[in-house]
Amino acid sequence: MTTGERIVVIGAGVAGLTTAVVLAETGTRVHVIADEVPGRTSLAAGAIWGPYLVEPKDKVDQWGQRSLESFRELAENPATGVRLTSGIEASRTAETAPKWATTLPNFRSCERAELPTGFASGYRFTVPLIDMTVYLDYLLRRLQTAGGTVERRRVASFPDAGPAPVIVNCAGLGAAELAADPELRPIRGQHVVVTNPGLTEFFSEDTGPSPDLLCWYPHGDTVVLGGTAVDGQDDLAPDDQAAAGILTRCAEVEPRLAQAHVLEHRIGARPTRPTVRVEKELLSDDTAVIHNYGHGGAGVTLSWGCADEVQRLAERE
Repeated sequence: MTTGERIVVIGAGVAGLTTAVVLAETGTRVHVIADEVPGRTSLAAGAIWGPYLVEPKDKVDQWGQRSLESFRELAENPATGVRLTSGIEASRTAETAPKWATTLPNFRSCERAELPTGFASGYRFTVPLIDMTVYLDYLLRRLQTAGGTVERRRVASFPDAGPAPVIVNCAGLGAAELAADPELRPIRGQHVVVTNPGLTEFFSEDTGPSPDLLCWYPHGDTVVLGGTAVDGQDDLAPDDQAAAGILTRCAEVEPRLAQAHVLEHRIGARPTRPTVRVEKELLSDDTAVIHNYGHGGAGVTLSWGCADEVQRLAERE
């Protein structure tokens, strides 16, 4: 690629918008095409930095650390929706903290008295917490400031997105059709947003492979309660039974949430595959497609690192 040459990015979730920003700020003419702006699944995210359940580990560690650096810088500006927040991840069994957590600021194991009833272990740390409704708007503004443009429509094929010498595929679950990828599958997630009864710290339970998650992320006057992780489901309609379960689980650990007023339900389908796909493919017409999808529940966590990887691949064109 040369400065000023045009790149099309398919998708306006956190992966697509972050990639578009990185490319546009290097002087590339970037045009984003997406049927949802911003993407619904990204809007539904909690969202907290943490490289959970994604592979390949060496790349994930690299991408995650790069993103962590960016979020720490963004946290200096309240308008981004990013802030550094302390909190606890806990388990009902004696679990060892993952290595990535031990490197975070203020990391320490919890005293028994700090843990809710029924929990056997936990650790405290400070980590970026992101209000996605604010953050995605910030990315859109930053993209537009850098000269990027956005078009709302569904892309049926890579040729439908052109002409462009490089197309970046950040289509999330849409990549299953666009890239004919049978390994990509949805994991349905649901959060409940409630009024904040006074919480200032996040809490997350290590629930292992269970589809029933337990976490809360305070964002000023509201709290995002989680959640679910239902493998193979992409239905985006609110599930009242799942919402009731989320409220019950969270209130059992934090009784103040029992009286919180429900404001909205956020539902998304996490695009998941055995490994995150960030690689280049050359089509028959010599168009280069750079894939950037399959982040599962770690799209925010890996966003800046994967965007940098896309930029490096684009520069080799």
